Amino acid sequence: MESKKELSDRAKDDLVMVSKALGGDEKAFARLMLRYRDSVYYMLLKMVRNKSDAEDLTLEAFGKAFANLNYYSPDFAFSTWIFRIATNNCIDFLRKQKGIHFSIDNLSDFEFEVNGTKLKSNIPTPEEGMILQQRFDMLHSYIDKLKPHYKQLIDLRYFKEYSYEEIAKELNLPLGTVKVQLFRARNKLYALLEESDVNK
Repeated sequence: MESKKELSDRAKDDLVMVSKALGGDEKAFARLMLRYRDSVYYMLLKMVRNKSDAEDLTLEAFGKAFANLNYYSPDFAFSTWIFRIATNNCIDFLRKQKGIHFSIDNLSDFEFEVNGTKLKSNIPTPEEGMILQQRFDMLHSYIDKLKPHYKQLIDLRYFKEYSYEEIAKELNLPLGTVKVQLFRARNKLYALLEESDVNK
């Protein structure tokens, strides 16, 4: 994977990490996620003005980036790509919320029209499906290290796309408890990613 334009040293390092991740190195994507997690989170927090939603959307953005990594164009910085994914995902989220009107005026610092960075929406070929499954398996290798209860919460929220209310009903738990435990589950997942990066 080679870039057609000059990138910063940081962007070049990101490109190396992307190449390693495409080759099956799970620690490489963990490193990318840790590098941009806080920046993406605070951008999303400005958009949704709700910490829980921003945390959910941050994890969703990286999950989508991870699943679609082979669509990333090295002509542009990985940071531009992940911010675009996070922004588009957040806009979709806000459009689904009743009574919420959203302006992108405060996001003028970010590029929205970037050639080669759009995610394909067509049904994947068998080969693409296999690659996608491998990436999900890699992501699950971290999730599998969590305690069973946390694994269940992550699965319901981010893979089965249950709402907080649906999770509370499914697990027969108070809504507040679900939110607190999901917060803990996310933090433990991030801690595993950080540990992976430290042991690299």
